[in-house]
Amino acid sequence: MRDTYHEELDGISTSLVEMTNQVGSAMSRATTALLDADLTLAEMVISNDDAVDARYRDIEARAFDLLARQQPVASDLRVLVTSLRMVADLERMGDNAVHVAKIARRRYPMSAVPPTLRSTVLEMGNAAQEIVAKAGSVIAGRDIVMAAQLEKDDDVMDELHRQLFRQILDDSWSDGIEPAIDITLAGRYYERFADHAVSVARRVVYLVTGERVPALP
Repeated sequence: MRDTYHEELDGISTSLVEMTNQVGSAMSRATTALLDADLTLAEMVISNDDAVDARYRDIEARAFDLLARQQPVASDLRVLVTSLRMVADLERMGDNAVHVAKIARRRYPMSAVPPTLRSTVLEMGNAAQEIVAKAGSVIAGRDIVMAAQLEKDDDVMDELHRQLFRQILDDSWSDGIEPAIDITLAGRYYERFADHAVSVARRVVYLVTGERVPALP
């Protein structure tokens, strides 16, 4: 019975890692859709969010079922409670990818990203991919060293976010109000995507050490 119980616990962790792959793929496709005005990819990200939400509900239901049936204590209880919080972060990461895809869809057949900002947005997309991949590794290996590295990766994303603002607010900006609004929103979605990944990593640190890391502002 206990072997089955621990297999179920491990299964939840595996599903969380798989969910990082889902939301990472979603943001990768959303970035391409945004840069290349690819309506097919944008629609794919938006429609595939149902699968992300379904995994969220499945993990949540399995965690609550174990809480009810097994009444876990100590470390096992911490695993389940932390998993419930991580899956909520991952679901929001999926939502951020959808928001980026919706910007791409709204501006189709034009790209929502002016040529002067393409390199910065591409860097943000790449940073998002690196961050979510590390978040999956942190969950899989309960790797608190890599969790600390994620904090530095998030600093990179924050700087790119600030760079977007500097470019939009610069006197040389000539692409108009609508692109400025689109890019402001997209930048915020990338920044929040990374913040949620860091929250996941911090929850793993708590899971391993029992010490809480201060929440992001």
